[in-house]
Amino acid sequence: MSTSDSVDSGHGLIDVPLTDELVHGAIDIEHTARGLLPHRLPAWARAQNTDGQLAMAESQPSGVRLALRTRATVVELDTVPTKRAYVGVPPRPDGLYDLLVDGRLTAQGSVTGGDTLTIDMSKGTFEHTPGEPGTLRFENLPDGPKTVEIWLPHTETTELVALRTDAPVEPAPGPGRGSGRKVWLHHGSSISHGSDAASPTAIWPALAASHADVDLINLGFGGGALLDPFTARTLRDTPADMISVKMGINLVNADLMRMRAFTPAVHGFLDTIREGHPTTPLLVVSPILCPIHEETPGPGVPDFSSLASGQLRFMAMGNPDEVAQGKLTLRTIRAELARIVAERAADDPHLHYLDGRELYGEQDHEELPLPDSLHPDATAHRRIGKRFAELGIGPLIDQPNGRVSI
Repeated sequence: MSTSDSVDSGHGLIDVPLTDELVHGAIDIEHTARGLLPHRLPAWARAQNTDGQLAMAESQPSGVRLALRTRATVVELDTVPTKRAYVGVPPRPDGLYDLLVDGRLTAQGSVTGGDTLTIDMSKGTFEHTPGEPGTLRFENLPDGPKTVEIWLPHTETTELVALRTDAPVEPAPGPGRGSGRKVWLHHGSSISHGSDAASPTAIWPALAASHADVDLINLGFGGGALLDPFTARTLRDTPADMISVKMGINLVNADLMRMRAFTPAVHGFLDTIREGHPTTPLLVVSPILCPIHEETPGPGVPDFSSLASGQLRFMAMGNPDEVAQGKLTLRTIRAELARIVAERAADDPHLHYLDGRELYGEQDHEELPLPDSLHPDATAHRRIGKRFAELGIGPLIDQPNGRVSI
């Protein structure tokens, strides 16, 4: 696809039609009255979901990017971001857009304004206030043919309204579309989503994908790694060369199930993935170290008393004495996941297990403690990303498996 000949006279730039082919890393793209809204769950799965937290998380474009082949030296993008405002919590900074030229971070920017989602965590309520689009402008890009990627803010729902450049554009080869790279499909919690990472290309899955030179499709959902059957079916139906599933922390801090339900739910989740990917390398990853939930079950709740210091923290409210009755902790989840994978691997040589503490363990916590007692900081994201490229993707990437095509 190349741009039309129409020109925005106010900027002297070419109006580029926003098409699905320009958007990489999304599972579905909703066409709205204002433009394109990337989603990380398909429409049929969204229709089965009744949880506002997951609805918010899947619409936040973690790992989603616009990818263009162009000679343009100026790129403008109009978007409607959705800003989150938490009652009683200091305002959040505007989300960052990362501009990459031929894979190298070249510039960053933000869009002010947009819609506002006001969240009252004490009441569990959400209030949506519509706003106006804003404009992001990148200029002085190097001349000559190049691949330009704009990674969307990983924690701001982002509606794409208009794109303008000073040279024609065509879609860059995307995951499974001739990029020459293998496709890595990942599912996890808010840590995989990118909580507390510095920018969209600094979330640990994006860093791991960059280190390993693979194309990322990120289904990390803040608060939403809960073994939902529609998530398993989405993984089943998404073409990929390798798949990783990181599970555990949300099940504990949501206090969602007991061991009796957990074990068959894990088997069912893996069975569903295998329906669509019978021999694709599949890695099960247990939780990274999180001291508040290592021996103490959920629920995990915000510690509102910490707001006086300007930092929201979390605490575990469960009773360790109830572990004997099947309540989940990170310690019991790791042991059960290791057992399940070892049992299944006898008949599934492409199934593997990684203890999350190899990505972030006790020594790491001593050096880089979790700022809110739950999520790693930006420095820890960089460490986890590098380690996952070596320990997670590395052993999978050379396994025999057919190329995918999407």
